Amino acid sequence: MSPVAHPAAPTSGRGDPTAPWWRNAVFYQVYPRSFVDANGDGIGDLAGVRSRLGYLELLGVDAIWLNPVMRSPMADHGYDVSDPRDIDPLFGDIADLEALVADAHARRIRVVMDLVPNHVSVEHRWFRAALEAGPGSRERRRFHFRDGREPDGSAPPNNWPSVFGGPAWTRITEPDGTPGQWYLHVFAPGQPDLNWDDEEVVEDLDKTLRFWLDRGVDGFRIDVAHGMAKPADLPDHEGWETNELLGHSPADPRFNNPEVHDIHRRIRRVFDEYPDSVAIGEIWVDDHERFAEYLRPDELHLAFDFHLTLSDWDADAVRDAIEKGLAAVTSVHASPTWTLSNHDVDREVTRYGGGEVGLARARAMILVALALPGAVFVYNGAELGLPNVDLPDEVLQDPVWERSGHTERGRDGCRVPLPWEGETPPFGFTSAGSAWLPQPPEWSALTVEKQLEDAGSTLSLYRQAIEIRTERRRSISTERRRSEGGGIGWYGSPAGCLAFRRSDGLTCVLNAGDVAVDLPPGEVLLASAPLTGHALPPDTAAWLA
Repeated sequence: MSPVAHPAAPTSGRGDPTAPWWRNAVFYQVYPRSFVDANGDGIGDLAGVRSRLGYLELLGVDAIWLNPVMRSPMADHGYDVSDPRDIDPLFGDIADLEALVADAHARRIRVVMDLVPNHVSVEHRWFRAALEAGPGSRERRRFHFRDGREPDGSAPPNNWPSVFGGPAWTRITEPDGTPGQWYLHVFAPGQPDLNWDDEEVVEDLDKTLRFWLDRGVDGFRIDVAHGMAKPADLPDHEGWETNELLGHSPADPRFNNPEVHDIHRRIRRVFDEYPDSVAIGEIWVDDHERFAEYLRPDELHLAFDFHLTLSDWDADAVRDAIEKGLAAVTSVHASPTWTLSNHDVDREVTRYGGGEVGLARARAMILVALALPGAVFVYNGAELGLPNVDLPDEVLQDPVWERSGHTERGRDGCRVPLPWEGETPPFGFTSAGSAWLPQPPEWSALTVEKQLEDAGSTLSLYRQAIEIRTERRRSISTERRRSEGGGIGWYGSPAGCLAFRRSDGLTCVLNAGDVAVDLPPGEVLLASAPLTGHALPPDTAAWLA
């Protein structure tokens, strides 16, 4: 299908007509399976996202980031792509994606897709061809096939574990029926890693980028952007006493190899053909200098910083996370990014203690995040104050559950479909009797329908905060913005608290302590909980001008 004409996307950010639109944007992460189901099969889809664009416009976001919707057997819910230039029928088709992009642009909302370049599905035509071809073949050079160790080749080629548990290698049966080579999969066995030293692999990604950018997509979030390059000899690593599922250490040879930057420079050249597009990297790199390398002028535009996501509920820890996030981009003059949750981590309400306490702290932290300079990413459902769900074993679908031998429950608890309306599940998510993951009955109090009618709801807090953020960025003069830069200034504050002032004059105060504290002078613009006079209660944040 050839590209169709789309309404032009906005040429700048909502709040700043001179900066690239993405620099201070509020991105809303849509996990399509769990957003809205339009066709009644119990699984969210692109038509469902399109049907709720009015809600996203009301929320005030600048862009949506779609988790994978490309064709996939769904061994890892779309992160195992079998055809990167098609839409999986589970979500619709290319026409549905084009219609979503057109309608989103008409509402001045950008659309960013997930891109998975590190690996493909075992059902990808290249991998099927590699299985049919022999050792040393052209088809196998697109991947990392190796002979096994031990005289009979029965041991994996090295000691690398999979991020999802178990070894990072799977042995194949050759076409003649004999035990054969092993292939590398840093994630699940259904996700063989591509060999980025192969020029055909690089050229195919160029084709995929242009395919979607020509259809009006505004950019990509690049999955495992620090993981594509592997050391040539695939050496053993002696630093693994245990394998941290969904994590890795600075010395991990599976990630952050220097050659990855040549790949990103190649990717950036394609993005530069589409000057208003954005490349966003998922970068799990803690060292500031090495993180900044991904944001040099010829590589990524933005990179996810997870310090705030991983921070404990503690004022000093939050301040440290903010300072690290700012320091990580200072040397390359890039825009920082902030997020409190996503599809891979527990929701912030649960992480901060759960129940009413966790909700109060999550409400406070979104005011902290939205007060910071740079781009902010909001995971769908965070604006409703949703917690993680403790799901029964029999409904778990995350590959981590199986790969860990049922010792790690995985990420399904943060992926439960959103509640839209009504008093009982599935809360308007689907016309089917139930959603792909069960919603708890108590979410009847958290539906969009109820929260829209409640001025004190978490949804109302998000709407107000995003509106104030946007208006203040729009009102500040270009000259003042340039002279003051994008940093923040810290104030002295009582123990258990922090306070900072942004360049547009907004002051944010967080009380993570146990007692109320006096607020500094100024007009209170917004607070995450009711105030008593001019005092800030525990587990509360406020904005002042």
